[in-house]
Amino acid sequence: MSTGTERIRTDTEATVTGSTLQAPATTTALPRRKGSLRKWSPWALVAGSAVVAAGATALAGGFGIGLWVFLTVVVYLVATYVVSRAVEGARKAADRLVTAIVTGAFLLAMIPLVSVLWTVVSNGWARFDPTFFNSSMRGVVGVGGGALHAIQGTLIITALAAIMSIPVGVLTAIYLVEYGNRSRLARAITFFVDVMTGIPSIVAGLFAFALFALFVGPAVRFGFAGAVALTVLMIPIVVRSTEEMLKIVPNELREAAYALGVPKWRTILKVVIPTTAGGIATGVMLAVARVIGETAPLLVTTGLALGVNLNPFSGPMATLPVFSYYSYAVPGIPREAFLDRAWTAALVLMLVVMVLNIVARIISRIFAPKTR
Repeated sequence: MSTGTERIRTDTEATVTGSTLQAPATTTALPRRKGSLRKWSPWALVAGSAVVAAGATALAGGFGIGLWVFLTVVVYLVATYVVSRAVEGARKAADRLVTAIVTGAFLLAMIPLVSVLWTVVSNGWARFDPTFFNSSMRGVVGVGGGALHAIQGTLIITALAAIMSIPVGVLTAIYLVEYGNRSRLARAITFFVDVMTGIPSIVAGLFAFALFALFVGPAVRFGFAGAVALTVLMIPIVVRSTEEMLKIVPNELREAAYALGVPKWRTILKVVIPTTAGGIATGVMLAVARVIGETAPLLVTTGLALGVNLNPFSGPMATLPVFSYYSYAVPGIPREAFLDRAWTAALVLMLVVMVLNIVARIISRIFAPKTR
């Protein structure tokens, strides 16, 4: 029985093969499938390119690291495209070439960042001790001392700037998005915010100096003047970040609240702002991190103090950027002690900025709208 069935199946296949269902002889054959490079191939190409670039650099008259790295990159890009085109085809070769260019650009951008980080950490670690954080420079001539007065001054001035700039920036953004409706006033505010975003920081310091010089005379050296200068720099950043966050709130949420009879101000307060609270907080923290390291406006307005001054309305007040600048630019004797304090102040300032960025990311995740 099975033999008969197999015979019928064989006859049927032969009939179908010989019938009109058979593909015509003129059908174009599919292109041969290309191979693929091994996972270790890019690393082998990098090693080979480095060897070739080293030989070319040596033959050119001397080995230089910069020229060697440049030639290695060029040789690697050419070799990657040629080898991939021969093995995988033109389409895959173009993809590998673009990937290599993007990766190289990323690594090139990381070089100065890693270099600055390594330089600051390696030079500032020498004085990263308890004495640096619990003592000031009052009465210190050479070795010793710390930056307690500068750390306190930086925190006080930055906090005052945040207190003044955050309400103004957030309320301005709310007006532009919710009430402006592209009016003439809204367009003028947007224009001036764009202009303020690009002004040099020294201009903000000169503005604060000239403003307070009208009231207290030319001897303008106190912390509040520096806070006003930083406020000028913070406001456009807060306005822009808050404005972009408010724009992404769906209009359906506003319309649903209006349909329930909720007034506009209450809709903004209870619906719009809570929806974008994470983004607004992130923008504020980034604005604080942006201005906390400013040196030029504080040089003009706050001056330099050797001891602790917690009153921002009376007398000069030290800050970490100014402390680091003066320790490096005008060192005393011994010079190494002042340079060590300058590098450590820069390291502390960098750590503060890093902490603020981490806090901004945490706040953004906590207040981000839940998608599930």
